[in-house]
Amino acid sequence: MRRSTVPRRDRRLGCFYSARAGLQARRLLARPVCADLLFSEACFWLCDWVYILMMTQHKEIGPVVAVPGQPLYESVKQALTEAIDSGYYQPGKRMPSTKELSRQMSVSLVTAHRALQELVVVGLLERTRGRGTYVVENHRDVRPKLRVGVLLHQDVTLSGVYHSGILEGMHRAAVEFSIDLLLQGDEVDNRQDVHAYVLIDPAEKQLETLLEKATNKVPIMVVGARSENENVPSIYTDNHDLTAKAVNHLYHLGHRRIGCFIGGCQFIDNHDLYKGFIHACKALGIEEKDRPIVEMQGTSLRSDDKLKLNRMLSEKGLTAVFAGGYNLALEVYQAASTIGLKVPEDLSVVGIDDPPSASHLNPPLTTLRQPLTHLGHAAISDLYKFLDDDECLLKSETLRAELVIRRSSGAPRDH
Repeated sequence: MRRSTVPRRDRRLGCFYSARAGLQARRLLARPVCADLLFSEACFWLCDWVYILMMTQHKEIGPVVAVPGQPLYESVKQALTEAIDSGYYQPGKRMPSTKELSRQMSVSLVTAHRALQELVVVGLLERTRGRGTYVVENHRDVRPKLRVGVLLHQDVTLSGVYHSGILEGMHRAAVEFSIDLLLQGDEVDNRQDVHAYVLIDPAEKQLETLLEKATNKVPIMVVGARSENENVPSIYTDNHDLTAKAVNHLYHLGHRRIGCFIGGCQFIDNHDLYKGFIHACKALGIEEKDRPIVEMQGTSLRSDDKLKLNRMLSEKGLTAVFAGGYNLALEVYQAASTIGLKVPEDLSVVGIDDPPSASHLNPPLTTLRQPLTHLGHAAISDLYKFLDDDECLLKSETLRAELVIRRSSGAPRDH
């Protein structure tokens, strides 16, 4: 048999249209040879190009596009899952390194590592120290029993204390029960095969929209807010009890003019805080003029919101503020400093949520500690039990916040 007519160097470089190869082809066609020899030469020449084509096609997965309301590592995780399911990455074969995936998908090393770790948790990949990450041989058999779609409003900040706490609890439960969490932003993707949905801190009518758009009739759980639909269970903190604890604490310290700084009431959770504050003040006989409220106009603080907050804090006789969130409490601290008020000497502040940094503020923040991790864990745990046991029913659960008293709240000067 004749050797290949394409030079070894050209094959190694993968030069599809090299001048030398083209010349070899023209010489082959120009020579007066018999048909069998011509056919044999043509076959060898064709095989060379097939070999070059195979050698120059490197398997690379493309860049990942960020989805609003969804962590980037989730998008990377979904792309890798689809690639594994389609056979792009073969069972038992080694995955590209974290650094290589980071380059191919145009994400950071941290994001690529987190996505790979998530796939290890759900059983699609396995890691061996010193060898690398491999696709599990029987990954279709060990695929998690359940996939839960997680929906959030597109304007929420996942890095915030509230949502990150709930998501942390959900992640712990997902690992415990081998459940795959699929973050979908605030739009239902009916192409995804999910067994249940969790809706975190929805805006008004967002639940009804979900019920209308979801073609697959699966159970839905609302977490972090009261459900608007009596047929959809929810796990949330009792905001009326929470605001009553905050207002009562300030009232018993001697404050009689208490302001409220709250997030946009388009979210059910904030709307309940708003109503709870008014109810708690009325129960103590605090009149409307002595309970001013500043409501944010959007999901992020704007210049108009800061101006309104400064005006409220500057009102004569106002000695305390209830802030409807940890970040809002930080804004109250900043605004008080800007206009020359000292906390708590001139202004007492009570917030919501208790991250580690709350105790290190100057002064440490008095706050209502919500069981955020428990909220997220309970939602996934209840859905797992419901889907695993035909006799189990999904029920709503109301939790209570704990008042943590620190030095940001004290008696007013003239008390």
